[in-house]
Amino acid sequence: MFRPHRDCLRASAEARRSTNSPPLVLTKANHVRQVGAGIQIPSNSTRLLSRLGLDPYLKEYVTEPEFISFRRWQSGGVIGLTRLVPNFREQFGSPYYVIHRANFHSALHKRALDLGVTVKVASRVVRYNVEGPRIVLANGETASADLIVAADGVKSVARGTVDKSGKPSFEKTGFAAYRATVDVERIKEDPELSWLLEKPALNIWLAQVWKDLRNRTDPFGRIGDQRHVMTYTIGAGKFFNMVLSHPDDSDPSTWDQENTLSDMRREFQGWDRRLEKIIGLIEESIKWPLISGVPLSRWVNGKVLILGDAAHAMLPYMSQGAAVAVEDGAALARSLSKIENAAGIPKAFRIFEQVRIKRAGMMQEASLLNGKLWHFADGPLQEARDAAMKPETIGLPFSHSPNQWSDPSTQLWCYGYDAEQEIDRAWTKSEP
Repeated sequence: MFRPHRDCLRASAEARRSTNSPPLVLTKANHVRQVGAGIQIPSNSTRLLSRLGLDPYLKEYVTEPEFISFRRWQSGGVIGLTRLVPNFREQFGSPYYVIHRANFHSALHKRALDLGVTVKVASRVVRYNVEGPRIVLANGETASADLIVAADGVKSVARGTVDKSGKPSFEKTGFAAYRATVDVERIKEDPELSWLLEKPALNIWLAQVWKDLRNRTDPFGRIGDQRHVMTYTIGAGKFFNMVLSHPDDSDPSTWDQENTLSDMRREFQGWDRRLEKIIGLIEESIKWPLISGVPLSRWVNGKVLILGDAAHAMLPYMSQGAAVAVEDGAALARSLSKIENAAGIPKAFRIFEQVRIKRAGMMQEASLLNGKLWHFADGPLQEARDAAMKPETIGLPFSHSPNQWSDPSTQLWCYGYDAEQEIDRAWTKSEP
């Protein structure tokens, strides 16, 4: 029995084979709906989705950016550069895509149905029993299964069943993000902006800061650094996706979403004039708190397992949250493929947990690191960072970079990682 999420798809299919039970995905939503904006599908995820047969479902919706440009907040000058095409296909055997979240969700849903997975809506789980294992729905209905995979997000109910430490589920990072899209036709109309659409690419403007940090604060009473803006096209090139990260440690329940647009424009006042013009085109935006999950020592209790954001929520600064969740699903499916019947589930879960906790922890740490690297105040650290990225912008060789998309060692462990192969290795080591 499975909760809904992108990470449950492959595991659902494999569960049918290893347990002889039909997989069932439960979602609390009243209908399978398409929500959200942009999402990135890096090479460590695309290789797994391709093996799952998602290529024809994704083909018409994905965009393959040619490069990632890091830009100076005030001028838009390029300070860092990662070449995605053809580099990532050649080095890691898989492309790097961006997509509208709604299209990604739809593709996964269609593929799940084609694999014979049943999706049941309006089925909110309120309690888990690890002994059955069994669940209780909000309407009082109960159901049992050979195994339960809970991918119920940051506000996970299942996490409390698995983790008895009493620790907070996540840590406030002091950051929030405005998320928005702009119709690309409006950008094409402006000669000063249309260059952004000449080639598919990700552009990241880094860190506003005022010269005198001791005396000057922003319109909201905070020091004006620690900001960045990420942009790329989605929806088969129809929409310009924007994520505008900024410091905010206030309680989200106090936020007035009606003021989001005016607040956002003030937050990024004085940035690259071209970026400000695009921000001015935004007609609607939502503000989200950015959190990082507290690392857990276990994801399993009996035959109940958590994964995805329920197990390892992370900052979006490596753009790996969804990718690591896809890895979870593929790794779980691979581990289940090693057993012959339901009696082997505990071992399959144990090996999965051992491999995935380590991997997710590394990605959480890398995401937190980018939160530091991207947000240096203007000064020695910022200047050293920019100087270290300079070789990649002019085609010179380099052995390391504070741009983790370009850094050779980070690339290897991040994008070269194969979740299924890591499970294979762990199973081999477990054999007597």
